[in-house]
Amino acid sequence: MYLGIDLGTSSVKSVLMDADQHIIGSASVSLEVARPHENWSEQSAESWWKATCDTLDNLSANYKDAFAQVKGIGLSGQMHGATLLDASGDVLRPAILWNDGRSAAQCEELEANCPESRELAGNIAMPGFTAPKLLWVKEHEPEIFSKVAKVLLPKDYLRYKLTGEYVSEMSDASGTLWLNVAKRDWSDALLSATGLSRAQMPSLVEGSEASADLRQDLQQHWGIRQRVVVAGGAGDNAAAACGMGTVTAGQAFLSLGTSGVLFVCNDRFSPNTQSAVHAFCHAVPDTWHQMGVILSATDSLQWLSGITGKTAAELTEGLGGVPQAPSSATFLPYLGGERTPHNDANARGAFVGLTHSHDVNALTQSVLEGVAYAFKDSQLALQAAGTDFEAAYAVGGGARSETWLSIIASVLGKPLLIPAGGELGAAFGAARLGLCAAENADPQQICYVPEVERVIEPIAALTTQYQHGYERYKALYPALKGVTS
Repeated sequence: MYLGIDLGTSSVKSVLMDADQHIIGSASVSLEVARPHENWSEQSAESWWKATCDTLDNLSANYKDAFAQVKGIGLSGQMHGATLLDASGDVLRPAILWNDGRSAAQCEELEANCPESRELAGNIAMPGFTAPKLLWVKEHEPEIFSKVAKVLLPKDYLRYKLTGEYVSEMSDASGTLWLNVAKRDWSDALLSATGLSRAQMPSLVEGSEASADLRQDLQQHWGIRQRVVVAGGAGDNAAAACGMGTVTAGQAFLSLGTSGVLFVCNDRFSPNTQSAVHAFCHAVPDTWHQMGVILSATDSLQWLSGITGKTAAELTEGLGGVPQAPSSATFLPYLGGERTPHNDANARGAFVGLTHSHDVNALTQSVLEGVAYAFKDSQLALQAAGTDFEAAYAVGGGARSETWLSIIASVLGKPLLIPAGGELGAAFGAARLGLCAAENADPQQICYVPEVERVIEPIAALTTQYQHGYERYKALYPALKGVTS
C-alpha cells in the first residue's frame, strides 16, 4: 500500500493506493487562507500539519488493515510558499503563499543582484516565487530574517514533520528561483542574491527517489507494521503530471482549476523568460517541463457566481451548450494579476464591449472565452520556446463543463482528452512516486497514461472566429494597462 498526500491551497487531500494503483480510500480537510493586507496571502504551517494528520487518522481508522501495510508515501504541494524555520525547527511566521503579490519590488532587486538569474533559474523573477519573498522579509522583518535557519516549501514542511529531515526535490525547488534548473542543483549565485546560503536550504533528491523514513512514533501511532519510505514527491503540477502519465517529451495536460496550467513535458531545459513561461525540472530524473500559468481560471467563474448568486454549474448550463459564435463582449481574467505572458501582479480584470443587450448568459460566455484566450497566450508562449503538443488531457474542476472544454479546444485548435474515471490528481501522482521510492521502480513504467473516455475536438468554424476574438483580447491588456493597474 502507498499513500499520496497533496497539500493544496484550499485543502489537504490524502489517498491510499494499492500495488495495482487502485484507490482504496481518500480523505480531505479544508484549509483557510489569511489576507491581512491587500495582495497578501498567508497560511499557518501548523494548520497544514493538523489537516494532514486528520486525513491520515481518517484513513487509518476506516481502512485499518490496508493502512497497516503502507510501505511508501509521496508528497505533493502548492509551490513557491516560504516556510521559515529557526535553528530549533520552529516556524517563525505564517507561510507566504504562491499567490501573494507583495514582493514585486524585490523581484527587480533580485535580478539586479544577480544579472544571470534568468539564465540560471530559467524563469523571470515573479512575486509568486520564493526568493523575492525572502528579500521582502529581509527588508520588512529583519529580526525574523536574521533567525532563518531553513527555508522549506509547503510539502517539504510536511516531510520535516513526518521524518524529521530537511529535504526537497527538483520540481518544487525549481519554483524557488534558487535552483540552477539545467544542473538540478542549488545555485550559490542565486542564493547569495537574497542573502542566503546552501546551509539554509534542504538537501535535494529526485521526486521518485527515497528522501527519508517515516518517524517511528508516527509509524506506531498509525499502526504501520514495517519501514515506510517517503519519496521526494513533487510540486502540485508535476505531481498531477505523474498522475496523468505526462512524463515523456511532448505529452501535455491542461488544468482548469482555481488557476489554469498548460503543462508540456520536455527532454531538455527549454526556458522562455521573455513570455513568462515557467521552465522547471520534472519530478522524474532527466526530464523537464514547461508551463504557462493563468492565475484566475475557475476563480473567474466563481467570481461571477458570487456576483450573480448563481452557482458555476448554473451559469455554464445557462448557455445551453456550445456557443454558435464568440461573445461580442471580451473578458480579461486578470482578477489577481497574471503570470504568462505578462508577469504583472498589478494587471486587473475587465469586461469590454458591454451593451444593454448583454445579460448573465452573455457575461458567462465572455468569462469562459476570456480564460480560453488566456490559455491561448500560454500556448503561443510555449510555441515561442520551441514546444508544441498534438493533444492535451483536460483535468481540474472546470473540466466537468463540456461547454467550456469545447470553447478551449476551439480557441487552441487542439483536441482535449477526457481521461476515463478514477483518481488522477496530484495526490494520486504523489502516491505513484511513493510506490517508485518504496519499490525502486522505474517512474516511466509506473506513471502510465490513462485510458481516454472521450475526445473534445475543436469546432473548425469556431476556431476561425475565435482567432478574431483572440486578436481583440490580446490588444486590450496593453491598451488598458495604464488605466487599470
